[in-house]
Amino acid sequence: MASKTEVKKYLAYWFQLGKKVFINNGAASLQPGKVVDGDRYSDEFEECWQKVLSSKSGECYLEGTQQTVAQLLSPEWDMASCSRCEMPVPLKNLGMPSLLCPCNDVPNWPNTELPPPREPVESQNQLTKIRDSLLVNKSSERQQINE
Repeated sequence: MASKTEVKKYLAYWFQLGKKVFINNGAASLQPGKVVDGDRYSDEFEECWQKVLSSKSGECYLEGTQQTVAQLLSPEWDMASCSRCEMPVPLKNLGMPSLLCPCNDVPNWPNTELPPPREPVESQNQLTKIRDSLLVNKSSERQQINE
């Protein structure tokens, strides 16, 4: 079963490539302009996510797909990486898999010259890890020189 976190990440990644989510059985669409805001998802994305989860929104699905968000949150579905573009895609764990990845109608995708969609990054934690790694490497180099 795909968790709420995995489905949220799935939508966030595809929003970053310009996909929309249709709500109310396709009667309206949502597409946040900004998805990531530093070390967290943007308020605009969080509002969209809450609308998608709301029972008032009816069936909701990502543009170019056939599975509703409610279906993705059921035990029949997991998230996997597309074999073509490595973006998150739904994978039915019972029965026939989905026929297409949402990347099938994204022009010029995959494009390895552009940064790929991403999750929010806690910059301070990342910088601390890099610093610690550099300190370990520097310490290791000093030991080799002294030997």
